Amino acid sequence: MSVIRVEVARRLAVGLREGFDYITDLDNWPEYWPGLVRVEPDSRWSAPGDRARLVLRLLGRQTEMTMTLRRIEPYRLVEYSSVQRGLPDARHERHFADDGRGGLAYRLVVELSPRPALPGLLDRVLLPRTVKRALRQTVANLEEGFSSRDSG
Repeated sequence: MSVIRVEVARRLAVGLREGFDYITDLDNWPEYWPGLVRVEPDSRWSAPGDRARLVLRLLGRQTEMTMTLRRIEPYRLVEYSSVQRGLPDARHERHFADDGRGGLAYRLVVELSPRPALPGLLDRVLLPRTVKRALRQTVANLEEGFSSRDSG
């Protein structure tokens, strides 16, 4: 089966280092992550192998996602995998670059392999739109947060 790849890219009005440090600090995730109820206290997110457990509100109910940090290249790249009951496992990339104008070029990528049979049909039809909407909301929340920090 083919892999589903969803990608969203946006320029954010924040410097590369400040943006990377903010986005990768799990203490900040509740401020911009759509549907995030909480980050479990045993979560770690700074070196490959670290795990973060999140509780998310999806379709009106709370569900847990476990993320494993696979690779981190400060101020350039973060790669991680996620496991969530009822969904296919996913691979995530977050790309960070200086946009040449003092801002952050931020690109979010999610890849997943549809499950077999009927769940796979749902994965191919519904999941790409749902993931894209979540990624767009994430960057919109970041844009709003960075702009309010500048004006506040």
